[in-house]
Amino acid sequence: MLILSRKLGESIVIDGRIRVKIVRVDGDVVKVGIEAPTEVPVHRLEVYEEIQRSNREAVTTARPTVPRLRSNSMPATVAPVPASATVCPVPTTPQ
Repeated sequence: MLILSRKLGESIVIDGRIRVKIVRVDGDVVKVGIEAPTEVPVHRLEVYEEIQRSNREAVTTARPTVPRLRSNSMPATVAPVPASATVCPVPTTPQ
């Protein structure tokens, strides 16, 4: 772990693309500003850990299997449309 000292208003740069700036110091609370490209996710540690836990759970949780339909279980109740049938368009805007 790299440990740096920074004063109010000072910054550090990570990988030439991410800038971390000390914005405010209130007692034992330090406000940090982070500028990063939109494709770089930035999360508080507790949020990141929850995302990781949720992702692991989604991968490892067994999903109930959907029963297969038998080929004869669905009766053919829809009659085919004859080729000579006229198709009337349905208006998409109220008239």
